[in-house]
Amino acid sequence: MITSFRRISASLVLTYAALTLGAIAVVYPFFFMVNNSFKTGREILHSPTALPSTITLIGYTGVFEELDVLLLFKNSLILAVSITLLNTLLSALAGYAFAKIPFPGRGRIFGFMLITMMIPGVLFLIPSYVFIYNLGWVGHYHALIIPSAVSVFNIFLVRQFMLGIPDEIVEAARIDGAGDPTIFMRVILPLARPALATVAILTFMGSWNDFFGPLLYLNQPEHWTLQLGLLQFRGTVPGENAEQIWALTTLITLPIVVVYFFIQEQFVKAFANVSLSK
Repeated sequence: MITSFRRISASLVLTYAALTLGAIAVVYPFFFMVNNSFKTGREILHSPTALPSTITLIGYTGVFEELDVLLLFKNSLILAVSITLLNTLLSALAGYAFAKIPFPGRGRIFGFMLITMMIPGVLFLIPSYVFIYNLGWVGHYHALIIPSAVSVFNIFLVRQFMLGIPDEIVEAARIDGAGDPTIFMRVILPLARPALATVAILTFMGSWNDFFGPLLYLNQPEHWTLQLGLLQFRGTVPGENAEQIWALTTLITLPIVVVYFFIQEQFVKAFANVSLSK
């Protein structure tokens, strides 16, 4: 009895020690970023890991003085929210079709979609730009919104989650006279809320942090996002605009942290259900 208690205690200690180290590894970069946002550029350059000798808001004031931060936030929100809503809706529709509607060739089509995930996206960079340029979309938001409306990974995630929903529930709804639109809206969507929340946060984070897409397609300053605003503080002198860079990086990161904390429970449920349905 004592031996088993000691073994359990030792395993718990090792588990909590590993979790603590993991938490430190995750939290420290965020702390490092916020800590440097309250320093001067010279102090950031000479002692980046130390606490600020004097807390200063020069970085934040410099950001608001040199950039139209509210406009950048609005542009980033327009892109992130539009892409998130559209991608989540289409992923839910496709996931429901692949999980609950038996149509000819379903498995082959889904397998082909998964194969496309193994193709490096860089191979499509030039053809995609030429295609979007010929459509006249360069300089407009839909050059980023429409191509980002579909994600094979998100469809896979939603489909795997919906496979865990018992087919008896769907069949019972069909016996009661419900069609696929009604089953999808009133039965599947409420049950698939964790998966949809996960898709939403992953899509929001990806579009919010996207730098290369806006850099490539948004050539007008009034359409720039926060990521392109951050690019304006680049310099050739070491430490130049460092306080503004860290301050704006903090401002960019905070919305993602807030969104994640609101739906983190659904996030965990989705991946737990996906692992069980494999």
